[in-house]
Amino acid sequence: MDAKADLAAIKDRSRALIKAVNAPMKGFGQLSAAVKEPGALSTKEKEYIAVGIAVVQGCDDCVAFHIDVLMKLGATREEFAEVLAMCLQMGGGPVVMNAGRALEVWDQLAA
Repeated sequence: MDAKADLAAIKDRSRALIKAVNAPMKGFGQLSAAVKEPGALSTKEKEYIAVGIAVVQGCDDCVAFHIDVLMKLGATREEFAEVLAMCLQMGGGPVVMNAGRALEVWDQLAA
């Protein structure tokens, strides 16, 4: 796995999808921006929720995307590991495999 190359490919696919179905993707982008605005929870806390859902759902592309955002928001590996622990508690055995991949992505993007 090359998490940095994978992340670049994820972003390329997203840009291609924006060109292919602009209106729906624009709407999705507006929704994403709106829900990430700080309120009772900070943007970083909301991103931790998003990455936790992505891990439990097994969406590797989503995990990489949200890890990238979290790193830009100043998240730490220790904080991320606690989110993974909650994912394990909520998701059981299958999430162990997803969480392991997610931690590998974090480490590769941090390198």
